[in-house]
Amino acid sequence: MSDVVVVGTGPAGLTAAIYTTRGGLKTTVFAGIQHGGQLTTTTEVENFPGFREGIMGPQLMADMSAQAERIGAEIVYEEITKVDFSKKPLRLWAGDREIEAKAVIIATGATAKTLGLPSEGPLMGRGLSTCATCDGFFYKNKRVAVVGGGDSAMEEANYLSKLASEVLLIHRRPVFRASNIMVERTKKNPKIKLMIPYEVEDTIANDAGLTHAVLRHLDSGKREEVAVDGLFMAIGHRPNSTVFADQLATDENGYLKVHNFTATNVPGVFAAGDIADHVFRQAITAAGMGCQAGMQAIRFIEEHY
Repeated sequence: MSDVVVVGTGPAGLTAAIYTTRGGLKTTVFAGIQHGGQLTTTTEVENFPGFREGIMGPQLMADMSAQAERIGAEIVYEEITKVDFSKKPLRLWAGDREIEAKAVIIATGATAKTLGLPSEGPLMGRGLSTCATCDGFFYKNKRVAVVGGGDSAMEEANYLSKLASEVLLIHRRPVFRASNIMVERTKKNPKIKLMIPYEVEDTIANDAGLTHAVLRHLDSGKREEVAVDGLFMAIGHRPNSTVFADQLATDENGYLKVHNFTATNVPGVFAAGDIADHVFRQAITAAGMGCQAGMQAIRFIEEHY
């Protein structure tokens, strides 16, 4: 039996593991299918405190992982496929292997939805992005595009308009899903150009990264190549909560519900990072929640075992 099982190795999970291990608890961390979380798909990170010159996303997560292991956390490169939180001890399975724990911290994050373009892998972080707050700084005085029609897309477009020379907002429908106030704010922004109804069919790049987005007008069928330095996909996120959905309370979008900071509806089970936070979705806020979850797990075990 582990004292604590942490599911996920993004900033939330690894921070939680650092705290629980330093608190004297035997901690096992299951890395899952994306060791390091979403930061492993980014390039330079400039908004995580402590790195004056910035740091590459994969390097930041490698350093965090090494720190957790140095302190004594065990990282297992397997995926949790089933859980039973109905009684003590809490039980989890990685395939056929059963694991027992006194407390569980879920930090499986959320996966950004993308357009499914063939170029997404090679160009992610080199012109393609799913986070304006994370990457917008790199597009100062450049022309960028945002894809989406909800409030998130409007927020990203307005945020980028403070940095970029021009923002193209691309949406495949003639109407937006966003709230009226966000739509009106976007329409009044002189640096945002609405392109509807268009869809992104492909991208064009050179050795330096993205150069054009290939668009198709959905009414006329006409295709055109639009010069852009960055393409931000703001079409939503999918919380990685499927394994836990029949055991823990979720909201209408599948995010785990928490109260009292990171506590779920099951005593001894905590949730941290993007799996429970659909508002900020930043590495530093995920790490902060990981700290909270780790400290709460320590207190839970002290009080109940």
